[in-house]
Amino acid sequence: MRVIGTAGHVDHGKSTLIQALTGMHPDRLKEEREREMTIDLGFAWMRLPKSEFLPQGEEVGIVDVPGHRDFIENMLSGVGGIDAVLFVIAADEGVMPQTREHLAIIDILQIGGGVVALTKIDLIDDREWLDLVEEDVRKELRGTVLEEAAIVRVSSRTQEGLPELLQALSACLAKQPERPDLGRPRLPVDRVFTMTGFGTVVTGTLVDGYLKAGDEIEVLGSNQGDLHGRIRGLQTHKQKEEKAVPGSRTAVNISGIDIQQVRRGDVIAHPGDYRLTRLLDVRFRLLPDASMPLDHNAEVKFFIGATEVVARVRLLGVDKLMPGQETWLQLELSEPVVAVRNDRYILRRPSPGETLGGGVVVDPQPKKRHKRFSEGTLNQLEALTKGTPAEVFLQALTVLGPAPFHEVANRSNLESGEARQAAQDLLTSGQLILLEREGINQGFLPNELVSSRAYWEKISAQVEQEVESYHQVYVLRRGILREELKSRLKMPARLFNACMHKWVEMGALEENGLFILKPGHTIQFTSQQKRLIDGLLSRFASAPYAPPSIKECQAEIGDELYSALIDLGELLAVSQEVVFRRLDFEKMVDDLRKKLERQGTITAAEVRDYYKTSRRYVLAFLEYLDSQGVTVRDGDVRRLKK
Repeated sequence: MRVIGTAGHVDHGKSTLIQALTGMHPDRLKEEREREMTIDLGFAWMRLPKSEFLPQGEEVGIVDVPGHRDFIENMLSGVGGIDAVLFVIAADEGVMPQTREHLAIIDILQIGGGVVALTKIDLIDDREWLDLVEEDVRKELRGTVLEEAAIVRVSSRTQEGLPELLQALSACLAKQPERPDLGRPRLPVDRVFTMTGFGTVVTGTLVDGYLKAGDEIEVLGSNQGDLHGRIRGLQTHKQKEEKAVPGSRTAVNISGIDIQQVRRGDVIAHPGDYRLTRLLDVRFRLLPDASMPLDHNAEVKFFIGATEVVARVRLLGVDKLMPGQETWLQLELSEPVVAVRNDRYILRRPSPGETLGGGVVVDPQPKKRHKRFSEGTLNQLEALTKGTPAEVFLQALTVLGPAPFHEVANRSNLESGEARQAAQDLLTSGQLILLEREGINQGFLPNELVSSRAYWEKISAQVEQEVESYHQVYVLRRGILREELKSRLKMPARLFNACMHKWVEMGALEENGLFILKPGHTIQFTSQQKRLIDGLLSRFASAPYAPPSIKECQAEIGDELYSALIDLGELLAVSQEVVFRRLDFEKMVDDLRKKLERQGTITAAEVRDYYKTSRRYVLAFLEYLDSQGVTVRDGDVRRLKK
């Protein structure tokens, strides 16, 4: 499914030509028909005839744009998603100011191709005049994306040249590549309306994937909120569709969202596929005929897709940009937008209105404001524009840090198969670390965590240093608590768990219960500490069922030594007051199990009498077993938990 957009000066016959080709007048507004001038976007469609270029013919959508300079910004919201341009120039007037401005916009957006329609030839009797106009048009097209475009002489009134124009459009579209399916559809909204019995309807040109009836969607843009709905129905050229394909003019009927919540420039997408951004790194070229240089910190209007927002320019690497020059910019946007790498955009001066130039988005989610003259930043941006898929993927991964595969693929704007191959190449060369593997799958699944080797080596060195330092400072502790280590590293739980699994698997760390330690690490006691410990343990041995309390232990050998015995498992605290030697505790549990297996239930008094101890120890012991799921209390008795 392809979309053609018109362009050209006001009153050169764009809308009339569309009506002649399709039988539909694209002007929708009453004011447009009264003034006989297109003000806003208009839409139509037609089926191109079978030809040597398109043997089956092809149905194409048409976006008709206003030509008057007062409505140039409406024009910009309609040309971003087109495959080819129908560039209209009236034979009686030739090239005019808006002809040049529209041509500059088409060239900046790098529209893949187009056809020039030299209209109103029925008003010209002198064929030499038409030759001169055509020669003048060809000069204007030189050096632009339309340099090789066919020029077809037509009359909407007499129908002369229309068959040849359709053939030229067929030939042009046959050369254009199919719209890629990147698996993450987005529909920049260029029109919003409501229909009785249906509710909210939005239209736009679908890119980067498919939409299906029943899909959950989110609206990204002006609302800046969590705005979700569901697709009730889809139409293309007023025909109901179960699935809308990339590149098609699509109308989406959405349930769960009011018409007041959506506006032109918002983006319809699957939840989680895209993130809004207020900061963009871009390559920019100032048009040669710009009226003045571009200054740092200048306020401009930014156009991408169907979106228009105010932005502030940060020049990178230069103090001032002169007409005809290129540079890197960082754009600070007044409102969040959806943008992906390689999207084309336009900048205009707000007042007086003027198209300044444009270029391509290089990084849609920079982490911070750049230093303006940082050589490292400029080199990174250069790598993003010129790199291989693997280099682009690695650069996106470096900026993001460890992330699910699908997030890195989205940021790099690589097609899914291309992204997987790029990741595999990086994995093979050792530049990418796969932190998680879901099952035994081959390739990369969307949610698997990946990391650059640079990050992996940095965080691995940091974790080894943290654990080593902990051992040196806390010589009487078995290791650092897992949660404390995660907090020190400031890592999200999922990333920490994935890294820990890999560190343990590689033998860089050991995990023992709640503790993380260096491989082979043991607590080493001094001879004096050993004497203190032996003295305390002898007290436990002499009274295993009425041992010293926790406070008495700490008073006798100190808090650090006591904690070491707990960490090593020599002692087990069953309450805030009562502690047992582990071997005594385990014998008590074994004895209790056997008694309960024989007699079914037991009271606290029976346990007290059996061990010839006090109620304080027995209650602490039994309540601990209850908490561990060994026993269950039933009134005054306990039984084994099933």
